[in-house]
Amino acid sequence: MEYAFVRVLLAVLGALPYGKATALARFCLRAFDSRFRPVAEANLAMALPATTASEREAIIEGCFRSLARLLALIPRFPSIGKSNVHDWIRYEGFEHFENAKRQGRGVLFATAHLGNWEFSAFAHALMAEPMTFVVRPLDNPLLDELATRYRTLSGNRVLSRTGYARAMLAVLKRNEALGILIDQNVTADRGVFIDFFGVKACVDSGFARLAAHSKAAVIPGYALWSESEQKFVLHFDPPVPISGEALADTQAIHTALENAIRRHPGQWLWIHRRWKTRPPEESAGAG
Repeated sequence: MEYAFVRVLLAVLGALPYGKATALARFCLRAFDSRFRPVAEANLAMALPATTASEREAIIEGCFRSLARLLALIPRFPSIGKSNVHDWIRYEGFEHFENAKRQGRGVLFATAHLGNWEFSAFAHALMAEPMTFVVRPLDNPLLDELATRYRTLSGNRVLSRTGYARAMLAVLKRNEALGILIDQNVTADRGVFIDFFGVKACVDSGFARLAAHSKAAVIPGYALWSESEQKFVLHFDPPVPISGEALADTQAIHTALENAIRRHPGQWLWIHRRWKTRPPEESAGAG
């Protein structure tokens, strides 16, 4: 039933003009407002305490609108190719990717749930070259198969988060690009604590360790919506220097992500419980 609902929704969204499809997707997401809005409000109170109530409301609405744009674009993937991809997106900072490729050690895209993370990889394959990205398999195997089908339409490859270390190193050794979402909360036994918006956040340091081991260039990249252009901009930041010290490198990578979110707060997924895992000393203090 879940799979059937998603297929019908994608068909309806794909049949509508993009603007109307985005509005419909936002309407459908309102069913989840009461569940996720309190999470976003709590996150914003911690991360951006200086914002007013109206500013936080605008950011939350922007978050839902950004997610709606993502959902409305997915059913259009089969109709987007090299001949028309530039109608939907353009590059900014592409020279950082070109320079990294010339170094010959692969490219690690440090990306996040910012803007349209699904379209960023899809479009990059059409505008430059196919890449590999790491995903967590969906709980519903039918939906997971459907998602993989859409994600690989432009030539990209998908790696599961289960048992993927050797495969990732092989990608980078071939001087190819590998994209990983780095902004998700992890449990204390799997991560390290860094400062994120001035609040301790638990993150996986594996990305930084992979960068140090492979010597691949680390480039933050995000497909951000430009309201004035009515299209996405795939923005690549300058490479993040990697020292080989996992904690310091993890902090540097997340500082780059934080700066990008601060520039576009309404396009980040504030409804994710990013700060769920707390440091041991906070639990000890509470006791």
